[in-house]
Amino acid sequence: MSAVLRSGRFILGEEVAAFEREFAAYCGTAHGVGVASGTEALQLALMACGLRPLDSVITVANVSAPTAAAIVSAGARPVFVDVDLDTHTMDPRKLEEYLRRGGGPGGVSAVIPVHLYGQPADMDPILHVAREHGLRVIEDACQAHGTEYKGRRVGSIGDAGCFSFYPTKNLGAYGDGGMVVTNDDAVAAELRMLRSYGETVKYRNSMHGINSRLDEIQAAVLRVKLRHLDRWNSVRHFHATLYSGRLKGLDLETPVERRDASHIYHLYVVRTAKRESLQVWLGERGIGTSIHYPLPLHLQQAYEELGYRKGDLPVTERCCHEVLSLPMYPELSGEAIEYVCDAIRAFEAS
Repeated sequence: MSAVLRSGRFILGEEVAAFEREFAAYCGTAHGVGVASGTEALQLALMACGLRPLDSVITVANVSAPTAAAIVSAGARPVFVDVDLDTHTMDPRKLEEYLRRGGGPGGVSAVIPVHLYGQPADMDPILHVAREHGLRVIEDACQAHGTEYKGRRVGSIGDAGCFSFYPTKNLGAYGDGGMVVTNDDAVAAELRMLRSYGETVKYRNSMHGINSRLDEIQAAVLRVKLRHLDRWNSVRHFHATLYSGRLKGLDLETPVERRDASHIYHLYVVRTAKRESLQVWLGERGIGTSIHYPLPLHLQQAYEELGYRKGDLPVTERCCHEVLSLPMYPELSGEAIEYVCDAIRAFEAS
């Protein structure tokens, strides 16, 4: 950081360029393009992949607003399909069903599978269905830095992969930040223009773009933290193994890990029909928990014009009624995990 301050260059300097190269190499892609946030990474990836005004983009609804907000900001219409109950990620069968029915109004141009909580979506069948219908696939990997699917890091599997460096992420900055990774030279070139007003060279604009640039200080921080990411992810996985072992046999569902894939446990999320009462019980014992996410996007006021109704996405709605995130971070101690699990066992026995 001191080197950045001495340089006097705070936007799109040497630190950003170096981090773009290093993170792209980490993901196994040819290009990395730093942007201001994960939300704008998604928006710009859609634009660079040829999204047309009023196109539809298929994604899931058991996530926070940024995924759908990026679709709307890019000028498109979000379409939601249901998820797999075990992994909380896009159900490829529901994607195929929607497309076989002919979709909704407007043409579908892209699919955004979300690698949720650090768990990868089932990319092979999603890619197969998308390619059959000529759709671009943009991975929302904002919670999945380092997650692997069948030997490949997420973000490198579709046409582009989008990451957030919000401070709470497994790889977090000291502020906002994001990146798009891709193996497509043309997409990368367009992204670099789109993030800076559509400029080809300074003050020469070849397209409409926005101001979305990763700053030098955040890039400097992220370069240092990237060296520790795999170790932090391994520690999170160890914590998750402790949780799952000690919660085995209780009346709640612990996370499922896909075969031939890794889970980096950005969040450790259980499911229980007694979610509200369990959350209160744990809170009374000084244990902080969160709900990711309590109200699915298709039932939110912001998206009511899309015409969804309660019951349209039954698995999504069930997940949102049952999920509870337990404490998870690298510095978590074994004693703290024991305390949480003992409290849950006491709740079940009460």
